[in-house]
Amino acid sequence: MTQHIMIIWMATAIATFSGLVGCSSKGAASAVGAARAVHVTRVKMAILDNTLRAVGLLTPKDEARLSFKVGGVIEFIRVEEGQSVKAGQLLAVLKQTEIGASLEQARQATAKAHRDLDRAKALLADGVTTEEQVQDLTTAFQMANAAQSGTEFNAAYARITASVDGVVLRKLAEANEVVQPGQTVLVLGGANRGWVVRIGLADRDAVRTHLGDEARIEFDAWPGRVFAGRVSNISSAADSGTGTFTVEIQIDAGGARFAQGLVAKVALTPQGAGQVQVIPVQALLEANDKEAGVFVLDEAAQEVHRVSIQIGRMSAGQIEVLQGLTAGAQVVTDGAAYLENGEKVQVLAR
Repeated sequence: MTQHIMIIWMATAIATFSGLVGCSSKGAASAVGAARAVHVTRVKMAILDNTLRAVGLLTPKDEARLSFKVGGVIEFIRVEEGQSVKAGQLLAVLKQTEIGASLEQARQATAKAHRDLDRAKALLADGVTTEEQVQDLTTAFQMANAAQSGTEFNAAYARITASVDGVVLRKLAEANEVVQPGQTVLVLGGANRGWVVRIGLADRDAVRTHLGDEARIEFDAWPGRVFAGRVSNISSAADSGTGTFTVEIQIDAGGARFAQGLVAKVALTPQGAGQVQVIPVQALLEANDKEAGVFVLDEAAQEVHRVSIQIGRMSAGQIEVLQGLTAGAQVVTDGAAYLENGEKVQVLAR
C-alpha cells in the first residue's frame, strides 16, 4: 500500500514539474517577443543658468613691491602692516656709513679730475703740454662726473618712500637686517584705484567671460551681505603653475573696511546667455568629459539607436547638448540602462 502511494506521489510530482517547465518556456518565449517599455522625452531649447562660481582673494588694484636700489643694512622701518600711509611719506632707510663713503669718494674723484683738467689747460696755453693730454684729462673728468651722478642716484634710493596713498600690506624685513639690491622690503597697496578680487578660471569658462560682466561677491567677514562687482581685466595667458586664467573683478566697497587677503566667494554672470539644446541628465548612458551616449527613438520603427553626443553645462537636472542631436528628437530616459542598440521598445505615456 505504501509502495503504491509512493508511485502515485512520484507521478504527480513529475507531471507537476513538466507543467511548470512548459509554462515557464511559454512565458520566456512571450517575454522575448514583447517590446521593452520605456519613457522618452524630446530634445528642447532652454536657457541654462550659466553662472560661474569661484573663490578668490581680495587685494588692492595697485600693489607695489618696494625695495632699495642698493644693498646694505636697514637703519629703520617706520611703518607696520596694516598702517595707512600718504604719498611721499618716508618708510625705510639704509644705514648711511657705507653709502656716504662711496658718495664722498665719487665727489673727491670728480674734484681731482677737474683740477687735473684745469692744470693741463693752463700748461697747454704755455706750450708745456699737448692737446692730446688735455683731451685725455677731459675724458677722465667726464667719466668721474658720470660716476658721481650714478652714486648720487643710488644714494637717493637708499631710502623708501610711499609712491601713492595706501596701506602697508606686508612688511618683509626688520631694522638691522642686511638686504640685497632690489629685495622686497614692503608691499604697499594703493588706495587710489580701489579693490579687486582675483579669481582663476579654466579655459572653457575664461572664453565665456567678458569685460564688464556682472558679479556678486560675498565674504565670511560680512555674512549675508552681497557686494557688487564687474570684470575689469582678463589675463591673455594661463598661469604656468595652475593652468588657469586670472580674472580681476573690481568691487564696490560700499563703505566696508576692506583688508588685503580676505577670501571672496564670487558668482559671475557672463553676458549673452541664449537658448541651447538640453535633455534630462538621466538620459545619459555614460559620460567621459564632454563625450556621452544616449538612445534615440526611431518613431516609425519603434526602435532605439545608440548615438554619441557632445555635452556641455549642466543645470537643474538638464544637460546642454553641443552636438549629435537635433531639436525635437526623442531620447530614452527611464529604462535606457537596460536597452540594446536596435531593440524594439514600447513608449509609455507619462
